[in-house]
Amino acid sequence: MKNFIIILFVGLMNFAAAQNVILSKVAKVHDNKDKIFYRINPEHSEAEYLGEVEVQGFSEDDAEIFLRVYAKAKEIGANAFVYAPVQAIEGGFLPFDPWNYKLALYYLPSHLFSEENNMLYLFAPSNKKQKMTLNEKSIILHPRTFTKQVLQPGNIYTISTGKLLGSSAKFSAQDSQPAQYIQILPFRIGSNSPENPGINIKTGDIQLLEKSYAQFLTVIYKEF
Repeated sequence: MKNFIIILFVGLMNFAAAQNVILSKVAKVHDNKDKIFYRINPEHSEAEYLGEVEVQGFSEDDAEIFLRVYAKAKEIGANAFVYAPVQAIEGGFLPFDPWNYKLALYYLPSHLFSEENNMLYLFAPSNKKQKMTLNEKSIILHPRTFTKQVLQPGNIYTISTGKLLGSSAKFSAQDSQPAQYIQILPFRIGSNSPENPGINIKTGDIQLLEKSYAQFLTVIYKEF
């Protein structure tokens, strides 16, 4: 029993250490109360560099990692970020490494953020491939990938995740409509509850994502 407790403790310590989110660099602190945290062009001339946050270790719980990154960014008043690529010894930059990466943190006055209109982003789940249709065209979303679709005026775009139990949603272009971010979640079976006895079946779902979190996913997921 004693050995089991020691092994369990070591395992938990390794798990915690494997998912560190740290402020690896602080250049300055900006005093602002912005709730937003958007991705920007690294060459934006008005952006004020504040520091860097580093993610060490991999987790499939992307929402939890984002919340920890967001909390670190707000410690120094950042409301914007860019991916900070790692320079290779032989020149150029190394491919993105989901086990270890950095985001450069900035402050940008909110009225200077650019808006992407009539764009639909579609994100896969973090750990499963998901089949869906877009206007009856079959698409396979592989884990940790995303794609995007320009919404053309006059067209209706229908997303569906299944024929019988799946969800569906329709999108169309509107005047000055901000980008929309959707994650496709897979079929799953959950545990029962007193309010809902028996097997709780959850089919494919279409989930609207908050902009800050979605733009974080565009860094850690691969576009196809």
